[in-house]
Amino acid sequence: MIPRTKLPDGETVPALGQGTWMMAEDPGRRQAELAALRRGLDLGMTLIDTAEMYGEGAAEELVAEAIAGRRDGLFLVSKAYPWNADATQLPLACARSLRRLRTDRLDLYLLHWRGDVPLAETVEAMERLRDAGMIRHWGVSNFSVQDMDELMAAGGWRCATNQVLYNLTRRGPEWDLLPWLQARGLPAMAYSPFEQGRLAQHDALYRIGAGLGLTPVQLALAWVLNRPGMIAIPKAGTAAHVDQNLRAVELGLTPAVMTELDAIFAPPRSARPLEMI
Repeated sequence: MIPRTKLPDGETVPALGQGTWMMAEDPGRRQAELAALRRGLDLGMTLIDTAEMYGEGAAEELVAEAIAGRRDGLFLVSKAYPWNADATQLPLACARSLRRLRTDRLDLYLLHWRGDVPLAETVEAMERLRDAGMIRHWGVSNFSVQDMDELMAAGGWRCATNQVLYNLTRRGPEWDLLPWLQARGLPAMAYSPFEQGRLAQHDALYRIGAGLGLTPVQLALAWVLNRPGMIAIPKAGTAAHVDQNLRAVELGLTPAVMTELDAIFAPPRSARPLEMI
């Protein structure tokens, strides 16, 4: 069974979801991608993350096809461009996403990254969408601690999560951002937990994983999921990859394994600028 992570209002969501970045870009992969998303739903990965940026809406349309007839029980996440985050454009951007996803609501709507729109205006626009029933929760992505402090000062206390780049080679958030979120009961959503596939080729992960019956990718994902208050959203382009991802939630990593990984992928020893890709 996939563990669940609690949102600030007490609702729980699967700690392992499905990402869609770079999906719907190659027609030759469409059927495999649809099969992967549907297989994930069958296995309990009912949180699906997408964005208006992904394929300029094509990924949202792919998700709509994959979830047809299965909307109830899903937790749909999409993200808005920062230049669409003002009072006028955000409702229009959200409505376009809803049309592409063929649904009447988003379970979570995120500001994809911070732009020039004042945060107070974005917060107010998000709250109006929530009041209108177009979204159930809202949050942010790629926000540093300073950004989060400014968001709170702008009235953003109802922010539900912060989606950030986090994996074994991108551990900067551990210094300040993850503790900041955890202290306030805010989960983090980790995108690119495999470092866009590069961790699949890491010799040390292959060696350690072999002793645990895990592939390098499964070990890297298990490491992310080992952290409390974390939601991971890896992309899987085939049903077989989805099955492999599920294995990562079935094995808790021992302190000895975590120590060994720390020796190879050192945790931060000072504050680092928040990375994003």
